[in-house]
Amino acid sequence: AGVTYVLVNYSRNNSWDTHNNNFKTLKNTLLPPMDQAASALLIDLEQRGMLDEVLVLMMGEMGRTPRINKNSGRDHWPDVFSLLVAGGGLTRGQVLGSSSRHSETPLERPVHYHEILATLYHQLGIDHHQSLHDDLNRPVRIMPESEPVSELLP
Repeated sequence: AGVTYVLVNYSRNNSWDTHNNNFKTLKNTLLPPMDQAASALLIDLEQRGMLDEVLVLMMGEMGRTPRINKNSGRDHWPDVFSLLVAGGGLTRGQVLGSSSRHSETPLERPVHYHEILATLYHQLGIDHHQSLHDDLNRPVRIMPESEPVSELLP
């Protein structure tokens, strides 16, 4: 109803930071309700004919270490992570990029977070090359030297 942007930050125990008991926490606490909510949202948007108008992005700010730590957890790993992008008029049904066997490094078509942001701005009709001005009237470019993910654009 006229809303152009909604942020949902989900965490039952206020943390996806699974440094301890990674697998048990994901399996029993975090993933089931997220899977149910995301699936229901995408199915509902598709059934109502709204998926092309609503862009859904599911991501965190980093990945998790390929190796398990001494506490059965995974620590922060900025080099490789996954995200889900759906709807919003973007091209559907594809997987972009790949990583090494143990998810240590990107192999094919790495996508940088600034490309994701440029894609979001593009789909929202915001010129990501423009400059905004700070409180001292200095220009600050929104996303310098970045372009949308071309494979996602229609």
